[in-house]
Amino acid sequence: MIKIVRYANEKYPWLLAGVMGFVAITFIVGMGWWGFGETSGTTVASVGDLKVSRDEFRLAYENTYRLYKDRLQGEIKDEMIKQFVLEQLIENRLWLLVAKDLGLSISAEDLRADIIRRPEFQRNGQFDPDLYRRLLAANRLTPAAFEAVETQDLLTNKARMIIRDSVALTPTEVAEAQALVARQATLAQPSSSQAQERIYQDVLFQKQQRALAAYTEALKTRIPIKIHRELL
Repeated sequence: MIKIVRYANEKYPWLLAGVMGFVAITFIVGMGWWGFGETSGTTVASVGDLKVSRDEFRLAYENTYRLYKDRLQGEIKDEMIKQFVLEQLIENRLWLLVAKDLGLSISAEDLRADIIRRPEFQRNGQFDPDLYRRLLAANRLTPAAFEAVETQDLLTNKARMIIRDSVALTPTEVAEAQALVARQATLAQPSSSQAQERIYQDVLFQKQQRALAAYTEALKTRIPIKIHRELL
């Protein structure tokens, strides 16, 4: 999965967002159609007491494969795409378990605010209830099914934010960021306060991303994960 993410991010920086969108949409359609934690057909993976159904995996894989086939013209191998999709679905389950352990919840107000600010449900900059219902119907979803899964998505993001925000720069790292600012000021024009803050935030962001990745890998060693690769 690391190879496919790095490849897409470096050679085709616009592509990764599209792939992640396909996986997210598949998760919404799958969960809205079959219900969270349930399977349709055969289970390809279990994460703790949560499942990834074969139907859900195949839908995510087919959408992602079409995107790569059209944009990369076969440069990415089939097995790489399967592994990438499977990892995304597994990580979604892992973070749902983290949210549960942390006792997190999403209020009706939080859910409503998230939905009405999504651009795909807006017309002329305003939330359009009719457009909202039509788009969901086109994907064979009811508002209740979509909102249930959107709540799960908000929960995983909330869990990630808590872990991310627990990471801070050490005094040594702050000094290194300040030294970087000083070097750039020497090579070019003196840095503004905004530029200095941007460098600081970039250094912090990189550390937070490394911490999230490490935390996710630790989850994979702590939470039982069973994969039926013969069904992929």
